[in-house]
Parts: sequence; C-alpha cells; structure tokens
Amino acid sequence: MRKVIYPGTFDPVTFGHVDIIKRACELFDSVIVTIALNPNKLTPLFTVEERIELLKESLKEFPNVEVDSFDGLTVEYARKVGAVGIIRGLRAVSDFEYEFQMALMNRKLDGDVSTIFLMPHEKYTYLNSSIIRNLASLKSDVSDFVPENVSRALREKFG
Repeated sequence: MRKVIYPGTFDPVTFGHVDIIKRACELFDSVIVTIALNPNKLTPLFTVEERIELLKESLKEFPNVEVDSFDGLTVEYARKVGAVGIIRGLRAVSDFEYEFQMALMNRKLDGDVSTIFLMPHEKYTYLNSSIIRNLASLKSDVSDFVPENVSRALREKFG
C-alpha cells in the first residue's frame, strides 16, 4: 500500500486543497491529510480540533483519506506513519522556491521519503486560506471557494 501525507495548516481548507487531495487519492492508495502545528505561524482562526472536523466533513467522499495532526518535522511524521511521500501543492511559480528548498531538506533528512508536487486546477490557483479568512472577516460570501461546512463555520466565527 502506497501511503502519502499532505501536511498543511488548513485554516481553513479550501477547494484548492480539496482538488490537490482528489488528485493525490487518484495516485496513491492512502492519503493522510495532516494539520501541521506550526508555532511560527500566527494564531490560527480555527483550533486544531475544529480544523480536523472541518477536514473530515469536507473530505468524506474520499474513502482513502485519513485526517490527523502532528507536531515536529514533517519528514519524521511521514516516516512514523509509513508514508512514501509528502504531497505539496504549487499554485504559482512564487510557491516553488520555498517548496523546492523544503523538498531538498526533507530529502537530506530522509532519502526514502519523496516530495510530490501537485498543482490544483487553474481555477483554484489564486486561492489561499489567508485570502479566505480576510474575505470572511469582511462578511463576504466565500461559498465559491470553500466547502459548505467551512463557509458555515466562517460565518459563525465572524458573526
């Protein structure tokens, strides 16, 4: 069984994330979508528990997806769960430099875990969680960009 992980903060999950996950599910037997706890990032809008629930509901159509969270090095988590690779999404060329550096570092740390770059459908390339949070905070309708359960959760957060 070929297992991969797709780490991210998913604060919140967007249709761009879902598109990457769909593509990964077509390529691998098992995909673990995992919330990476990053102390260097600003305080997230949603708690880890809320993000896990939002992901589970958003991804329920994919039988080979598991949702988890971890703290520490991504490559160590991949090794711990027996993953052969780490999925990373590339929206634009600007994403590539950082992701390329991380992929090389991960390869240095564990040469048995590959980084697989996947691009979302072009209709999602401009999406990111920061833009969604900003739009939602300004009471804008984000239902074209996120699953319905996420849109509802954002409306509840921002009243």
